[in-house]
Amino acid sequence: MIPRTKRIVLLIVGWGFMVLGVVGLFLPFLQGILFLLIGLFILSSEYIWAHRLLTKLRERFPGLSRQANRAAERAGAWVRRLSRQREPD
Repeated sequence: MIPRTKRIVLLIVGWGFMVLGVVGLFLPFLQGILFLLIGLFILSSEYIWAHRLLTKLRERFPGLSRQANRAAERAGAWVRRLSRQREPD
């Protein structure tokens, strides 16, 4: 993917999760905190403030940090598997 296009997609997806997270804080059927954390994780690759906030959260909640690391590893493996599979010509 073209780097600029990839960046735009990351920003749209990251901010989309952040908006869902804020909405989820007020609606009982959405997991607001989960969506906020996912959005923060995605945006941390593009914004220094998001990276700093994620680092502070990991220091304050080490158990959550371990779970996030495991989830990131699994998600990375999943993305690698998907990117290796090509559609038949």
